[in-house]
Amino acid sequence: MSDILEDDNEISFQVKFLGRVEVVHPDGLQILSEAAQSIKTPDKHSSEKVAKKSKVQLFLSMSGIDILENKTKFLLYSCPLSTISFCAVLPSSPKVFGFVARHPAADMNHCYLFQSKTFSHVLVSVIGDVFRASKKEENIRGGRDLIVEALRHKNKVLQRENAELKRRLAGQTN
Repeated sequence: MSDILEDDNEISFQVKFLGRVEVVHPDGLQILSEAAQSIKTPDKHSSEKVAKKSKVQLFLSMSGIDILENKTKFLLYSCPLSTISFCAVLPSSPKVFGFVARHPAADMNHCYLFQSKTFSHVLVSVIGDVFRASKKEENIRGGRDLIVEALRHKNKVLQRENAELKRRLAGQTN
């Protein structure tokens, strides 16, 4: 069963965690399908699939997605929104959804897969909405930074002009 709990700054979902798989590309339904297939066929060398099918809490905020083990509240993974490149429902299995995130310290991408009996499409939509809101806020901040930088530059130009005029005025009075 999936629960959606809203807070002022974050949304929480309870879902089944199917696993995390390293993927070659950062986006695409094909990558999601390949990751799901990889999880279905166990690999004895992969430690990533040990915790599969456990219940987890997904905490979604403007800063990222945190995946906590449901019973212990142990943080399994934390994915900043800036690292997430793709999120979708698996077309062949509408209860399964996932997202791809770039590893923050290494040059690799991982696909995180989850199962929700009723909310898969809603969860993907919410993740997309938060991602877009985060990008919009980032662009607004970036736009403000450009305006501040332009004003600083204009201020420096005016200060130089003022200093030159003071120098000329001082030269005329002497």
